[in-house]
Amino acid sequence: MSLLPKSSFFIRINMKKQVGFEDVLRYFDEDGDGKVSPLELKHGLRMMGEELLMREAEMAIEALDCDGDGLLSLEELVALMESGGEEQKLKDLREAFQMYDTEGCGFITPKSLRRMLKKMGESKSIDQCKAMIKQFDLNGDGMLSFEEFRIMMQ
Repeated sequence: MSLLPKSSFFIRINMKKQVGFEDVLRYFDEDGDGKVSPLELKHGLRMMGEELLMREAEMAIEALDCDGDGLLSLEELVALMESGGEEQKLKDLREAFQMYDTEGCGFITPKSLRRMLKKMGESKSIDQCKAMIKQFDLNGDGMLSFEEFRIMMQ
């Protein structure tokens, strides 16, 4: 059994970086066009507990938009995420972790993993989610802490 579907952050080491970026894009891309608009950026950040004015979202997209279409593509997202230093990478990883910590408890639980996978179009049972988490659960508590998630993503 593979750890998780290829569309999740939990992926095999040799593929995890690109797939992780695709998941971040998919999280923000509400209309499924493969790009993030300023409105989608604003909504996605609100879901993560961050408030952004529409003008700020427009300015952020404009600053990152290399092809001038007013949208953030996967390639532009990858360039942005890879350009940051270690501090930025840790912040980005924490934000990715928080997307899966839907219960806000500081851990990825089978229930929160199932909820996030469902949002991304993947249907898994609680038992399947438990098995997926178990593969990276270093302390055996049945959940993934941020530290376990960080180690998994290295």
